[in-house]
Amino acid sequence: MQQRIREALDTASPGPVRAVSLCAGQGRDLIGAVARHPRRADVTARLVELNEANVRAARAAARRAGLTGVEVVAGDASHTDAYTGAVPADLVLVCGVFGNITDADIERTISMLPQLCARGAHVVWTRNRRPPDITGDICRWFEKHGFERRWLSPPEEKAFGVGVHRYLGDPVPLERGVRLFTFVGYDILRKGAPWPT
Repeated sequence: MQQRIREALDTASPGPVRAVSLCAGQGRDLIGAVARHPRRADVTARLVELNEANVRAARAAARRAGLTGVEVVAGDASHTDAYTGAVPADLVLVCGVFGNITDADIERTISMLPQLCARGAHVVWTRNRRPPDITGDICRWFEKHGFERRWLSPPEEKAFGVGVHRYLGDPVPLERGVRLFTFVGYDILRKGAPWPT
């Protein structure tokens, strides 16, 4: 994850770089990648996370790293209102989301990502590869909604997939008060089936 984020920063246009992270957890991916990157001073970021303990941990990590441009918001990442004033972004992280929502909500979220993206923005996303592995569908949905694939982890990496897609369109105005997805949880999605080995 951090390598993909660093690569996106490497190729970002000169000047300010905006980032948003959905369901950011403790912010390890973004904070870890930005902390030692030469563009760190250019980065302003909003990390949205519902869990208060994770929010406190992410804020502490950003402080320790001296990343004054990183804002950690305690809020519901599934609502567009959480991104008001932080988009369009040049880097959007959707990590740990797609494995915990329905396939229909994955496509819906992807269809709405142009509201979060500046032209040329990189979206870094993850999803487990447990059966059924819908990585191919996710890539098709991105391409259907104006993104091009830049990188995809090989299928031999069976635990989870990481993808990077670049937005080719113009920014779309953020529609306030809209739900992107409903967080269901992988335990429920697998309907009681044992964890694949």
